Amino acid sequence: MSYSPIHTQMNAVVRLDPAGQKDTVAMSGPRNSILDTVGQTPIVRINNIGPKHVTLYAKLEAFNPLGSVKDRFALAAIETAEANGTLKPGQTVIEATSGNTGIGLAMVCAAKGYPLVVTMAENFSVERRKLMRFLGARVILTPAAEKGSGMIAKAEELAEKHGWFLARQFENEANADMHSRTTAQEILNDFIEIGLDYWVSGFGTGGTLKGVSRVLRAESPNTKIVVTEPDNVPILSSGIAQERDDEGRPSVSHPMFRPHLMQGWSPDFIPKLAQDALDADVIDAYQPIAGSDALQASRDLAQKEGIFCGISGGATFAAALKLAETAPEGSRILAMIPDTGERYMTTPLFEDIAETMSDEEMEISRSTPRYRFDISGGTAIDAPEEEAKPHATAFVEKVLAEQPVVMFALEWCEFCWSVRKMFAEAGIPYHSVDLDSVALQDNNLGGDIRVVLRNLTGAPTIPQIFVAGKHIGGATETFDAFNDRSIHDRLTEAGVAFDADMQRDAYSFLPTWLHPR
Repeated sequence: MSYSPIHTQMNAVVRLDPAGQKDTVAMSGPRNSILDTVGQTPIVRINNIGPKHVTLYAKLEAFNPLGSVKDRFALAAIETAEANGTLKPGQTVIEATSGNTGIGLAMVCAAKGYPLVVTMAENFSVERRKLMRFLGARVILTPAAEKGSGMIAKAEELAEKHGWFLARQFENEANADMHSRTTAQEILNDFIEIGLDYWVSGFGTGGTLKGVSRVLRAESPNTKIVVTEPDNVPILSSGIAQERDDEGRPSVSHPMFRPHLMQGWSPDFIPKLAQDALDADVIDAYQPIAGSDALQASRDLAQKEGIFCGISGGATFAAALKLAETAPEGSRILAMIPDTGERYMTTPLFEDIAETMSDEEMEISRSTPRYRFDISGGTAIDAPEEEAKPHATAFVEKVLAEQPVVMFALEWCEFCWSVRKMFAEAGIPYHSVDLDSVALQDNNLGGDIRVVLRNLTGAPTIPQIFVAGKHIGGATETFDAFNDRSIHDRLTEAGVAFDADMQRDAYSFLPTWLHPR
């Protein structure tokens, strides 16, 4: 084997980097960087799900710093390329990814100072794009109809044109080597006293499958290796060969590929690393899983074990449950759980999770008298009438006289943000009086202005919007005025230039949880 083993000590991890140098990463005390937190993820027992004649375990890769197993490859890809000289200082890194690899690479590139470009099919969850962009990456979307092959072809095309370093997760040996040095050794260490009977994993690139399976086969030969696939996409278990070009890369989509729920699993081809595992004959069994079973297993892990994972993790655990039904008495079964559930919020995993209160939750709310949405004035303690202070009244009158469009707002308020976004989209210039800003805290001027506004408008809420000194209302009244175009007339009368042709529904600027029920 080409990989170098990882050696664990009481308070340190000693790994051999690709250049063969010892690298000791302390497990306690300050780390040198976020990169020293990759790996050493926990294996936990499952206590409330599954048959009692076996013991189920889950390896929680969400404990990696950016929340997935792909952090391991991301670190290995960059450090291996640095060691062998294929990645130059400051060179742009590019990779095709369904999300987790790109998120991991964004972390590593941010820590090491490399620009990153990611290509990703448009049908993967929006959260993943936002996470990568938040970490500084640029995300280039490819048509969903072109599947995984399309995003890979785009990455190769861009890398060739611009001279960028392509990470090649589907064929990069650093992928499997990292799992042999770390993931596999962690599993062996955790089961050294009790033994492991079954290891269950899906596959995406095949890096985890190849890297872990070859170590288990050599050092724990009694551990059976079970691979799970979507039940409608049995690519590996079909026995149908993948067509490849002269360089060994997939040349067409595999004939067994169909769209499926498990993002990051089973691309439309057999990657080289997965093919290597097939050729090595290390797979003992296959367990197909339906998408609905994957969703249910993920929800059960959350609600019965407190384990938060994505659809692929649910699918792997669902496969472990199926295996457990017929496994011998006393068997120990370990499922790989690749990532966290937070990057699946816009997928079917969360489609039945309500944003508003259910009837049961409303009944709980009604069981005490205050801070309620179903009665007027129930969200706050009623405040006694206050007399407006002259200096605050003068401030409000001056602003309304001098500024054609005024919003009395709070700097960090979702409703205020939404009105600001609508004004920006429509090109409406406005003056914002941020009552919670530092400038208005002297002698509680912001609070005194709120008293003036309450007496003036009859409303205690913020924001409050005025055009040409006339009160429009709060956020919802302003949205209604924009949608029925009555605010357009006021703006025109006041001589305010704006984009009168902007047709977007004003309520679409609200965060989803603030959309009217």
